[in-house]
Amino acid sequence: MMLKKVIKENGATSDKLIPILLEYQKKKGKNYITDDEMAIIAKELNIPQTRVSSVAEFYTLISTKPRGRFIIQVCEDVPCYINGSTNVVLELEKQLNIKMGETTSDLMFTLEHTSCIGCCDKSPAMRVGDEVYGNLTFEKIARILLEYTRIL
Repeated sequence: MMLKKVIKENGATSDKLIPILLEYQKKKGKNYITDDEMAIIAKELNIPQTRVSSVAEFYTLISTKPRGRFIIQVCEDVPCYINGSTNVVLELEKQLNIKMGETTSDLMFTLEHTSCIGCCDKSPAMRVGDEVYGNLTFEKIARILLEYTRIL
């Protein structure tokens, strides 16, 4: 089983919980961890399942529910907010035809808020996967979404 292999490779100790969750979620090919998988992780690491689920629900890079292929995270910290992240969210909701926290029906995009992504000097900013985009405008948002749509 892939999950047990990931645990073995990382080490079955509680301090490896986050790396295990991240690596397994990535290797699994689906960007979320199920309750059953969290139960296995808890058992293998000898920690309460509530700890595993709390960690999984706290970190924005880990999910406990299905999300789109591309996770769009809009920074909601003060510099981005002051520079228009609210308008960025409204534009993304309009272009994707979803609300914050939702996933498109084709499972291509999920829209989420996140804390600071380290681009305060380029706010408002968002992250799509590992890529960070700053100084967002409506036109730039449209170009970014088109890039990801063409990937498929």
